[in-house]
Parts: sequence; structure tokens; C-alpha cells
Amino acid sequence: MIHDPSPPVRYARMTFLGTGTSTGVPVIGCGCAVCKSSDPRNNRMRSSVLFETEEISLLIDSGPDLRDQCLRMGITKVDAVLYTHGHMDHVVGFDELRAFCWSRDTPLPMYANAGCMATLKTMFGWAFAETNIYRGYVKPDPIIFDECFSIGSLKITPLPVHHGSVETNGFLFQRENMRSLAYLPDVKMIPQATKVILADCDILVIDALHERSHPTHMNCKEAIAMIDELKVNQAYLTHCSHEIDHSDLEKKLPKHIRVAYDALVLDL
Repeated sequence: MIHDPSPPVRYARMTFLGTGTSTGVPVIGCGCAVCKSSDPRNNRMRSSVLFETEEISLLIDSGPDLRDQCLRMGITKVDAVLYTHGHMDHVVGFDELRAFCWSRDTPLPMYANAGCMATLKTMFGWAFAETNIYRGYVKPDPIIFDECFSIGSLKITPLPVHHGSVETNGFLFQRENMRSLAYLPDVKMIPQATKVILADCDILVIDALHERSHPTHMNCKEAIAMIDELKVNQAYLTHCSHEIDHSDLEKKLPKHIRVAYDALVLDL
């Protein structure tokens, strides 16, 4: 038997599973140009991403489209779930996580702030109950974060942001010899303390709902202004509504800012 001492190939990537707002695109009953568009980049499931390295596979949010997202991208393994906040379009695919518990002998780690964890326990109380003993059900290992933590060699820093009245976080992902990436899918305003953390970020993914003003989400103008303020070299707009046509918006953007689309993979 020959022993191969070579280490596993290192890689890090983030896949956009969904880049849409709470309604998704197309919107039910809508006949607008974007909803009827033949451009696949205008077809947006609810916002979620998968962050992968050679060690781990992390799902960020479990929205209502999770089943279709996993089937489309061939996802067969999730080692942990990170939640940004407890809104419906980010949590109600929770039961689809069963598929990632069938082959586990230990509960599935779920990271959330205190408010979001309370929402999960209220909505899916059966999963957190002591009577949940049957193999094949979602079995959570609830972990409440209030500061940076590590999963494998990946350092993850929660990024508190303002998004209406609900306690919301983005996440900054860092590792040696990897471009750092910050993911902020739902945000209206970034506190100064969070801006300081983002100062050296290589890639920023940020909420850009549409062109109009909105009380709890950044619009395109606000997102671009924040990208400029943070002096980020590369940025992607996400959580987009059916008022945004992918091609039309990209034509207006500087080269370092792109519009994210479902199934886009970023090699880090």
C-alpha cells in the first residue's frame, strides 16, 4: 500500500443559490418585462448562498426555495447553517435540511443571533424538542453567536446591520491565502462599527432591492454609495426585485460592481 502524503487541494468558493427578494422573480401574477424575460439572470430565487472549502460546506439561510436550489446545484452535503435573520424568506425552508441530517450521527450546527434562534425555536419547535429522537428528522445543534467564530480554518465575523426592526447580521469570511468576502443580503444602514470591520474586505455582496427608496432595504444608489465609501475593489448586488433588469443595470455600473445572479460561483 502506497501512502500519499500530499495534502488535499485547497479551494474556497461561494455559490449564489438565490439572489431575489422575498417574492422571488418572476413574481406570481406579474406580467412585467423582467418577470417575462428570457434572460435566465432575471430568474431569481430567494436569497441564499453556499460557502465551500475543501473542509466544509456552509449554507447561509434556508429560504423557501432551498429544495430547488440544492437540486439545481447538486448540493449533497451541508456541514452547518448560518442565519442572517428570522424573516420568512430566509428561514422557511428549514424542513428541507432533513436531507443533510440523514447521514449524520450528530446534530446539524445552526448559527444565529439570539433573536433569530428564538424565531426558529418558535416556528420549528418540534425540531428543538427533546422528543425529536427519530432518525431522519432535522436535529439542530443551536449555537448563538455574539462575536467572531471559526469553522474549520475559516474565520467568520458576524456583521450587525440595520434592517427594519429585526436583529440582522451579515457575515465576513476570512482565511489565509483567500480573498475575504462579506455577505450583506438584507440591509438598510451599516453601523460605523461594522464599517470598520469591512475596511479591508476584498469582495462585498450587498443588498440592492431596486431603484426606488425602501424603508428597510438599500436601493441601487445607496448600495453603490456604500461600496464607494468602503473602497471595495469588487462588489456584487443581490436581493434584487423584479424592477431590476440584469442587463440594463449592469450597463450602468462601473466595472468593479456586478449584479449577482442565481448559480453564479465566485472562486476565492
